[in-house]
Amino acid sequence: MPLSPALDAAKPARPDAASMRPATVTERVSEPVFSQPLVPILTAVGVALLIVLSINFARTAGLVAALWGAGGLATVVWLRTSRGPVYDLAYGGLVALGILVGEFLVGNPPLLSVMFTVANMIEIVLAVTLARRFAPGLNLSTVTGCGRFLLGAAMLAPIPAALFAALCLYAMSGADIGASFQTWWFGHALGLAIIGTFGLALTRGHMQVLRRPWKMVETIVLLGLLTAASVLVFWFATVPMSFIVIPLLILIAVRLRVLGIAAGLMITTVIAVGSAMLGHGPFALSGEVADRAMLAQVMVLLGFLPILLVAALLEERDLLAERARAGQVRAERASEAKSRLLANVAHEIKSPVGGIIGIGELWKSGQIGEVTDAQKDMADMLVRTSRQIEALSHDLLDVARAESGAVKVDLRPTDVHGVLEDVARVTALRPDAVGVRIEMECAVDGMVVLADSQRLAQVLGNLSSNAVKYGASGGVVTLKAMRVTGGVRIEVIDRGPGLSPEKQAQLFEPFNRLGLERSTIEGHGIGLALAKRLVELQRGDIGVVSEPGAGATFWVELPAA
Repeated sequence: MPLSPALDAAKPARPDAASMRPATVTERVSEPVFSQPLVPILTAVGVALLIVLSINFARTAGLVAALWGAGGLATVVWLRTSRGPVYDLAYGGLVALGILVGEFLVGNPPLLSVMFTVANMIEIVLAVTLARRFAPGLNLSTVTGCGRFLLGAAMLAPIPAALFAALCLYAMSGADIGASFQTWWFGHALGLAIIGTFGLALTRGHMQVLRRPWKMVETIVLLGLLTAASVLVFWFATVPMSFIVIPLLILIAVRLRVLGIAAGLMITTVIAVGSAMLGHGPFALSGEVADRAMLAQVMVLLGFLPILLVAALLEERDLLAERARAGQVRAERASEAKSRLLANVAHEIKSPVGGIIGIGELWKSGQIGEVTDAQKDMADMLVRTSRQIEALSHDLLDVARAESGAVKVDLRPTDVHGVLEDVARVTALRPDAVGVRIEMECAVDGMVVLADSQRLAQVLGNLSSNAVKYGASGGVVTLKAMRVTGGVRIEVIDRGPGLSPEKQAQLFEPFNRLGLERSTIEGHGIGLALAKRLVELQRGDIGVVSEPGAGATFWVELPAA
């Protein structure tokens, strides 16, 4: 029975194939080109206003202006808002319209207005292309990113446009090609470098920093001082005094980084070039307007603009320092977690291993029943293996405590000779010391260090046992002590196979047995790491001197008491 129309209307509509397929290229193009149309429209208006200001107040060489901010504004907004080829075409057309309107507003004839519009668009498009090519991340917080933008986009992009405009002006009015070219290049390069840098540095992170009250006050004070100094130096002074401005610019770079120095350079450039063109300041007697403007432009480009790289270097250092701090925090947390894990594992191992050792001893002695010779051997192997695990658990606990700072050392005057005698006696009793001669070279009296005698004996015992295990082929292990500047040097010397430089670099890494994991020599690879930490806690140093085939000398230096 068919459903009623009301029920049919209540049913959710099933998506058909057309509604489920992805949008085609044609459909995507039909979407709005400008998601925020106010930005490109305001940019075009701003470009037109800057053209009016530049032509009316900064024209020097014929029809070319010495200060030109329109290209920098158009370039930076284009780089910050680009959404693809369609956007680029629409934005470029809107900027070209703004340039043309500005040219008409100042009274330029149609042919000249079109020529200047074409030249400016060549420059803007080339600047955007070069910036995307050489500084794709648009990150001016690094020396590389800032340098690539300045050299690639700001310095190279105006050259073709300047040549095109100079040739056209020569053909139209006979204007000097060299003067037109240099004035165009200097003025437009400054605009791209300063306004472009300021616009790209105007990021959310920088704005958040400026929202802090004291930072805002500092910014206003520093830029105010720079403005006053620039007016004094470039407007009222009659002798070159630009060196007064440089310390302020460096201070702004140090305190406010790239965004602050870009703002400071805009202030200084406008005042310096403007005063030179109006016949004020130290450039007043330097000839024609074009010559005065060029001197001011060269001063800014060569004397002040490199400070941008100083600010970029400082920002890059800040970023690296922040990453290092974050990495250190992560490493410390990981180390704490590892230390807790090691301590928990070692603690949990001790109890069952102690029980196994007790059962093995009873079994081996026959106290729980008669045993055969084979069973005695098995029980003895069980006890030896369990004691190795027990020793490992103690070492793990010591490593965990040392890394967490829980190990305390009692630094007191300690007789080195007595400690070495105890270590030599214990080492000689080791089963693997059979056939190895233990020698001592140490003065009986007067060799006293500031150390924890128990921890020092633990360190030297570890070094001696390693010398016996890995250097037994030499037949002799020497314990030696001597006075050095400020303390005592204790050496444990073997005549074994020695160590290559690669292995020496890995010696004190935890759980690294240098490729001997499958050998018959017992070990866990944490003894030397623990020894290094214990020596450091006693304010000493530890190291090794060795060559392949020439044995190894492990040394410990401790301060004298």
